[in-house]
Amino acid sequence: MWHHNHHSLRSLTPCPRGSELPIDPTYHSPPCIKPTPSDPNTSLNTLNPSKQNPNHLLLPLVHLPQMASIEQIRKAQRAEGPATVLAIGTATPSNCVTQADYPDYYFRITKSEHMTELKEKFKRMCDKSMINKRYMHLTEEILTENPNMCAYMAPSLDARQDIVVVEVPKLGKEAAQKAIKEWGQSKSKITHLVFCTTSGVDMPGADYQLTKLLGLRPSVKRFMMYQQGCFAGGTVLRLAKDLAENNKGARVLVVCSEITAVTFRGPVDTHLDSLVGQALFGDGAAAVIVGADPDTSIERPLFQIVSAGQTILPDSDGAIDGHLREVGLTFHLLKDVPGLISKNIEKSLVEAFSPIGINDWNSIFWIAHPGGPAILDQVEAKLGLKEEKLRATRQVLSEYGNMSSACVLFILDEMRRKCVEEGKATTGEGLDWGVLFGFGPGLTVETVVLHSVPIQAAQ
Repeated sequence: MWHHNHHSLRSLTPCPRGSELPIDPTYHSPPCIKPTPSDPNTSLNTLNPSKQNPNHLLLPLVHLPQMASIEQIRKAQRAEGPATVLAIGTATPSNCVTQADYPDYYFRITKSEHMTELKEKFKRMCDKSMINKRYMHLTEEILTENPNMCAYMAPSLDARQDIVVVEVPKLGKEAAQKAIKEWGQSKSKITHLVFCTTSGVDMPGADYQLTKLLGLRPSVKRFMMYQQGCFAGGTVLRLAKDLAENNKGARVLVVCSEITAVTFRGPVDTHLDSLVGQALFGDGAAAVIVGADPDTSIERPLFQIVSAGQTILPDSDGAIDGHLREVGLTFHLLKDVPGLISKNIEKSLVEAFSPIGINDWNSIFWIAHPGGPAILDQVEAKLGLKEEKLRATRQVLSEYGNMSSACVLFILDEMRRKCVEEGKATTGEGLDWGVLFGFGPGLTVETVVLHSVPIQAAQ
């Protein structure tokens, strides 16, 4: 019998290989196993459970007829292979604004044309932004009807919320439908939903609204991520990876949907970092479907998610802040963000890629959140990256602006499409390994290691 005065349940050790208990339903009543000091394989004092094969079984305390062990249950719950991106869809509002025309439009709609010096500064910001055009739900008509949204600091949260609680799930639905169509499976096979937005908050959340809009099963397991900011495109992939790999057969629908109706505001010469946001941010939604062990008769793998990490950069407190107030979501850049990111990025790369034996940052494909052109320029210079490494990233910045969490998923989509068009060998610009970076408030950095798929398998 067990000596309960010496050993707690935690001290029960795994059985040695060869004495595992079968899970055969016809098998009845395994005998109680009695450890003896003379048997080194079962000695409670000498064995370290952490050194044992994780698939070994725990010694039973009592007769458990027809019952599997916890380890057997855990093994059956887990997928075999890595989480894989199986489909991507993107969507934007129909209203497109060109960057060249935006300063005139912005100062006119906010009734700020008398601020001529500030307008010239804003023009220079837009010229240097490397953005060609952006998409915005907010039209001139909507802004004319909501003059408080055009002021710098006027109570306007109700009006903003009324827009985003409806439009964020709707835009997310558009992207999700495209991803589901490409995936080729019934939406009833979606087991988990991860929804991410920095645009407004509500209860029940945008995850619930999207579940209803798409007609997903009521039992879909939902995760709602509010107010994460620009790093969250990496966060959602990290979460989806854990869900897919720890739930056999899981298919995770991930949606990032961002609308600038919460951040749009008029100019003021005392808050230039707010103007930076007005020059950079755009609207967009992206969706991916993630699952492990793809059924390649139907599903087409695009990228494998190999590892994912998150870190807060040293000495970066307050570098990027956003505050939800009566006036909407205010945006603050308080430090040299490009400098902080470029100074610390190699440490994240080394931690992520040294286990794989990679230390040449030009030998991998790159997907980096395009917070702004200065971040990309400084990262490129610091790491000695070839110009083509950030081509897909710069292309998305140029065509859409900074769409916060959705950006890196747009870049994934851009990369795999270009690789097909250009006849590359893999979805990762012909390379095997790649990195996806998210940068945002904190300063928080998400680092996701990706492995590409041969183009033939992805078509």
